[in-house]
Amino acid sequence: FRLAPLHIVVTMPRWSRPAAVASAVALTAFAGLTFSGTSTLSSGAAMKVKSPGAVGLRPAVSSQDAIVLRAAGKMNPAKDAMISKAGRMTEALRAQGMSMSEIATSVVCQTGKQLDNAAMKEACNVEWYGPNRPKWLGPFSDGLDIPSYLTGEYPGDYGWDTMGLSADPATFEKMRSAEVIHARWAMLGTVGCLYPELVTKYGDGNYPVWFKAGAQIFSDEGINYGGNPNLIHAKSALAVLVTQVVLMSFSEAYRYRGGPLGERDLLYPGGPLVDPLGLADDPDAFAELKVKEIKNGRLAMTAMLGFYVQAIVTGKGPVENWANHLADPYGSNGLTNLIATKFVPGETAL
Repeated sequence: FRLAPLHIVVTMPRWSRPAAVASAVALTAFAGLTFSGTSTLSSGAAMKVKSPGAVGLRPAVSSQDAIVLRAAGKMNPAKDAMISKAGRMTEALRAQGMSMSEIATSVVCQTGKQLDNAAMKEACNVEWYGPNRPKWLGPFSDGLDIPSYLTGEYPGDYGWDTMGLSADPATFEKMRSAEVIHARWAMLGTVGCLYPELVTKYGDGNYPVWFKAGAQIFSDEGINYGGNPNLIHAKSALAVLVTQVVLMSFSEAYRYRGGPLGERDLLYPGGPLVDPLGLADDPDAFAELKVKEIKNGRLAMTAMLGFYVQAIVTGKGPVENWANHLADPYGSNGLTNLIATKFVPGETAL
């Protein structure tokens, strides 16, 4: 239908992404304008916007507009009721702080789910995907020359590749896979480095610092996982190596083959073995979890690099270094220990 005074056109014969966005914006803007002053289209009252220019339209609706709206409502009561409901919902969302563009995006996303329209569903998770996603310079990203191959399709894509390492699609896929795998190992590694030291310092445990833990397998007592010799008692490095190779072979084969039937994603195979809680069953939640995983993984990789440097420079673990820094912030920090290396190669008697 067309309302000439307001210049709003809503046509929905065929869904496409531009038409869907335009329709959603027009509908929500029209409904928001309408219900800022009245509750129905056919009331005949002069309708005013709470704040002039709030939705980019005229600050008031003239009597001629009211007549047109009232006539339109009488001609199609069902559409009148639909827009009335949309207006109430729009005002409720605006009262919660949502902008008109955010409401329109949500409309497109939900409609795309209902119609199973791939183009419209791209509006979902627009915060982290697509051309409007955050860029690597944050608020200073306007005018950046983003490489054409970084389209925002994958999680964690902030448009940064100054060396063009991912210009080749095959190389891009390999590097993306390597990053995700290394990120997962780094997240496990940071927990493995912190937990024994935390339990030893603040609990009743007695474990070596992370970079000395592996050497315990050559001691007379060996390694008791969890401090319990009845749980896993490791005294043979060869046995540990064989066990790891066997377990990792099965898990990596499952992932690389895409599950038992080869129908799953190589990086996100899912299924009852990998995702027993079904956290990735909802597509929107899954897309957001991918972003959270890569962001936390990148942070963990940076943390592991810090752990390595700390171990070389101070000879201490991250928990003890942090405790020393809290006790003496000016005397124990990265600058004071920048050139103090505890492990210097020396002569070894042969």
